[in-house]
Amino acid sequence: MLKYSYFLIPFLLLLRSCDSSNKEISRTMEKPNIIYILADDLGYGELGVYGQEKIETPNIDALAKEGMIFTQHYTSAPVCAPARYMLLTGKHAGHSYIRGNDEWAERGDVWNYRAVIKDSTLEGQRPVPKSTVFFPKLLKERGYATGMVGKWGLGAPHTESIPTKMGFDFFYGYNCQRQAHTYYPVHLYRNENRVYLNNDTIAPRKELKKGADPLNPESYKEYRLNEYTPKLIFDEMMMFIDGHKTKPFFMYWASPIPHNPIQAPQKWVDYYKQKFGSEEPYLGQRGYFPNQYPRAAYAAMISYLDENVGKLIDYLKKEGLYENTLIMFSSDNGVTYSGGTDGKFFNSSGEFGEAYGEAKGFVYEGGIRVPMIATWPGYIQPNTQTDHISAQYDVMATLSDIVEYETPSNSDGISFLPTLLAKEGQKDHEFLFWEYPEYGGQVAIRMGDWKVVRQHLKDKETPTLELYNLKVDPSESHNIANKHPDIIKKAALIFEKEHENASSDRFRIPMIENGLIDDIKSEFR
Repeated sequence: MLKYSYFLIPFLLLLRSCDSSNKEISRTMEKPNIIYILADDLGYGELGVYGQEKIETPNIDALAKEGMIFTQHYTSAPVCAPARYMLLTGKHAGHSYIRGNDEWAERGDVWNYRAVIKDSTLEGQRPVPKSTVFFPKLLKERGYATGMVGKWGLGAPHTESIPTKMGFDFFYGYNCQRQAHTYYPVHLYRNENRVYLNNDTIAPRKELKKGADPLNPESYKEYRLNEYTPKLIFDEMMMFIDGHKTKPFFMYWASPIPHNPIQAPQKWVDYYKQKFGSEEPYLGQRGYFPNQYPRAAYAAMISYLDENVGKLIDYLKKEGLYENTLIMFSSDNGVTYSGGTDGKFFNSSGEFGEAYGEAKGFVYEGGIRVPMIATWPGYIQPNTQTDHISAQYDVMATLSDIVEYETPSNSDGISFLPTLLAKEGQKDHEFLFWEYPEYGGQVAIRMGDWKVVRQHLKDKETPTLELYNLKVDPSESHNIANKHPDIIKKAALIFEKEHENASSDRFRIPMIENGLIDDIKSEFR
């Protein structure tokens, strides 16, 4: 890391002045309830307000009309665990402890679903250090009741890295993201204890039986069990909110929907079967579970999430809580391409791509640009839209300006509170930063309208050097790196300053650590 030099001092003083202005704004506010809703693998174009034409999301669309839509908001990583870590810590990928999915495989047969049910020490992902500060802990210190429901994925049971030891008063849901590969698991967790459900053991990745008739509904019966976890998760969330409505509360609703597998309530499946008509069954050949009506069921999952968002809003309004509740809705990364999903049919990424190599798992816009809606009556003007460039690692700083907790000095986010309130003084990112060691090893840096992408930094292919102007080429179709050496050099200097070698060998990209930066800088000299 480069140390601050004297020429930066005036700039730092300016930043402190902006921060002070934001603190003055927060002192005029009543401390709000805060609800952060994080969908799982929801594409940028899968909501009506973002252009979706096939899947119906009237409640989320109505929420957006009562608040603000962000058109240039980003996840911090293109897959689950690192995106959630960076959201909660306010760090970008160059400084993050978790930079990819890590199933902590040295423990044993962690992918054996039945073995994990028998032995909880095989469950969950690699834990984060005990010293890690997640912003719910800071909210708790400011008097908030803090609850989380849904998918955790940031530390296994029996470690210090579970929700109730990382700042949450209450947790209900999946500790382990592998267990979330079925919506009918054998168990969930309430706080630190397993809660066993009335479901059979159906291991993920089980294809349709050989000889079974794919057009017979009975062939899929074993994949439709008894207790559907999105319903259980929603019910537990509502009980938490109802039990803490007399004091400020924070709820992190990390919904597993619409992540694979494709499993949905029958009433919504029937609705979309009628709407879409006949379709080709998915037999399980691309992972997860078979489904006779994959398009209908996928749409059904999103509409079911939307239905529950509507129930939440109705409750808040009925109880007089809505007027003093800040709600943010987003997604952990772009749409997936596996398990029978059909992003092309739904135009799931809007003007960005949905195929492998373009969507989830990749640092192109289809993998990292996500929907973001914010509503706060009396503070956020209704039916507004912003093109402010922001990332989920900004949420910690934004809530700090509202609640006035002390943001850790090593966080990377910038508060977007002035944007929410339509006030002057909004700071812009000099850059957004992504470093992702999986799917071949990838790096991306966005600087204004410019975006530099490097692919194949770990696999055997030749590394790419790509530059796109997102203002005129949002689909990243025309690589113009050879025309703008000055932009490439600027990105190289940013990377040189912001990249820290990962603590875990699993997240390291050897090519970066062995002179990649010098190669970039010398390429256009």
